[in-house]
Amino acid sequence: MSLDDKESHQKFIKKFDLPFTLLSDVEATVSKAYSCYKEKNMYGRKYWGIERSTFVIDQAGKLKAIFRKVKVDGHADDVLAALKA
Repeated sequence: MSLDDKESHQKFIKKFDLPFTLLSDVEATVSKAYSCYKEKNMYGRKYWGIERSTFVIDQAGKLKAIFRKVKVDGHADDVLAALKA
């Protein structure tokens, strides 16, 4: 999920031939509910955006794992381990 609009997501899906749906949260409603919409700082410039996070939710809707401030390297392995647990 990102703050990008549906049109942007459709371009991204087409570019990378993704076999799944991307969710759009243009108004940051879900991002705020999951406490992912945060003030950020880059080169002294403050702005609001999404803190990269992953939530593992089981089929019953129960939150099983939370990963905050996600870095790409090794993250897929961490998520797979959480899914197997």
